[in-house]
Amino acid sequence: MSTLSLRLDLAPGIRVGPGKIRLLEAIAAHGSISAAGRALGMSYRRAWMLADELNRAFAEPVVAGQVGGRSGGGARLTPLGERLIASYRAIERDAAAAAARHLAGLEQALAPR
Repeated sequence: MSTLSLRLDLAPGIRVGPGKIRLLEAIAAHGSISAAGRALGMSYRRAWMLADELNRAFAEPVVAGQVGGRSGGGARLTPLGERLIASYRAIERDAAAAAARHLAGLEQALAPR
């Protein structure tokens, strides 16, 4: 079955695609950038750089750090971060629905495997 993968070019040099969205979802699920990175098989440095890139791209942060306490610090999504995920996933669903007929036609034209 074919799938559709989207990358949004919001402005020159500002790109949001499936990897950054998965990272944001993992930060929301795990409560930290390092745990999100581990869950996705990426280094803390890479995960932090992607989160920082997103934070710098928007007028307000999408990921906010939390001050450590007894269990240490962490990270959480801001309302804008949650909106970014919701918007991306909605665009993805709409685009997949619009492309389904075309993808099915291309699948039928594939050589047998």
